[in-house]
Amino acid sequence: MMISTKGRYGLRLMLDLAAEGGERPVPVKEIAKRQNISEKYLEQIISPLSKAGLVKSIRGAQGGYVLTKPAAEITAGDILRAAEGTIAPVECCESGCDRSDGCITFGLYKKIQDAVDSVVDSVTLADMLADVGISV
Repeated sequence: MMISTKGRYGLRLMLDLAAEGGERPVPVKEIAKRQNISEKYLEQIISPLSKAGLVKSIRGAQGGYVLTKPAAEITAGDILRAAEGTIAPVECCESGCDRSDGCITFGLYKKIQDAVDSVVDSVTLADMLADVGISV
């Protein structure tokens, strides 16, 4: 499984918001500058994060985006699934197929998915920030 730029940049965007501590809405333009990512691309990425209920938009001159929950309640899995759509190693793990009952390789793919899910669902934004010495 490869995490695309949508997933990687989605994580960076959310970590940037979490590092701000939720005290003020952060414009995409600021995040783009700090993260050295195209503003237009971040706007495309923030849309599914908003639809997933992870961020909300604050309108106005002092507007921007804020997290909808504390950083300790948002996992890497939440973000990756919102940005990527799926993080399953193969399609049949996500939606099944007519061969999965008798498929010799399905068990391996399911173990891979379970291992990835276990990691990304146990690491929060707060954990990742703490790893680099930032407390929220």
